Amino acid sequence: MKDDTFGAVRPEHAPTDHPAIVPEKVGVLLANLGTPDGYDYWSMRRYLNEFLSDQRVIDYPKWKWQPILQTVVLGKRPFTSGAAYKTIWNEDAGESPLMTITKQQAAGITAEMKARFGDNVVVDYCMRYGNPSTESRLQALLDQGCRRILFFPLYPQYAGATTATANDQFFRALMKQKWQPASRTVPPYFDRPDYIEALAGSVTRAYAALDHEPDVLVASYHGLPKRYLTEEGDPYHCQCQKTTRLLRERLGWDKAKAITTFQSRFGPEEWLQPYTVGEVARLAESGKKRIAVIAPAFSADCIETLEEINEEIRESFEHAGGESFTYIPCLNDDAAHIAALSNVIAENLGGWVG
Repeated sequence: MKDDTFGAVRPEHAPTDHPAIVPEKVGVLLANLGTPDGYDYWSMRRYLNEFLSDQRVIDYPKWKWQPILQTVVLGKRPFTSGAAYKTIWNEDAGESPLMTITKQQAAGITAEMKARFGDNVVVDYCMRYGNPSTESRLQALLDQGCRRILFFPLYPQYAGATTATANDQFFRALMKQKWQPASRTVPPYFDRPDYIEALAGSVTRAYAALDHEPDVLVASYHGLPKRYLTEEGDPYHCQCQKTTRLLRERLGWDKAKAITTFQSRFGPEEWLQPYTVGEVARLAESGKKRIAVIAPAFSADCIETLEEINEEIRESFEHAGGESFTYIPCLNDDAAHIAALSNVIAENLGGWVG
């Protein structure tokens, strides 16, 4: 007996009342940070509430943080964040650029997996915050017969506030399953040669399109509170520094040609330094009038790159006397990036696919 749902069939020697079973496949679930459903107040409030309530992100005690979040922060921030999202929103698709790009990445990786493994691997994507949720996309893979699932947080460098919380959500979704699939998570890939090569290619192409060479390449990474490194042992800072060093070495530059900075500070405590917004102003004031900025911690362009870097940080540089500011887009669905991500996936599928 055959069922049209994902090719489900009754096992050959099973009794006639045995339910049809979907042929087993391997699933790959890509995970990114998340996106609001819209830039209106309530969409932004729902998204920010979920994001800023995550104790991997803001680890203050709930009794202390939640009253501040629910009154002061969520009373104002949805308006300012919504206005920022509006400037970058993909109006044609009715979604944020992060959503558009993640879909493109999933499509590119799907094509790569099909070329390498035929129809045995199913690729989907989810968001840690917002939609589509991790739980819903895990269920979609299970419905298609995926009894082995590789979970891939799309963060080159590991941090508790990014990779770990994405894994947490995946594990929480698994806890709700009566019949759990075999599961693996992907480690960070910040120092892989193919990832570094993809970054270097994007820099080379950007520089070739300019009529001058920038004085400095600023590698701007999303920031974290400093104590996450000094008191809690988060490896993120070290991995960011290594990515910049490997990129600089691949390009054949001396140390002064590429520097590491950190952006997106939130709250009153000290974060990883130097802060990008202040460092670009310092560069301009010191005579470095032409800079380029790249964001190696982001696998896809989003609010932090398209609005914060290309608007706020650019403004800080130009206000301090900077003359030429070049933003180098994230790797997004660039062919070299898709190939690198697909290589990561193929290696982590070892023993599951032939």
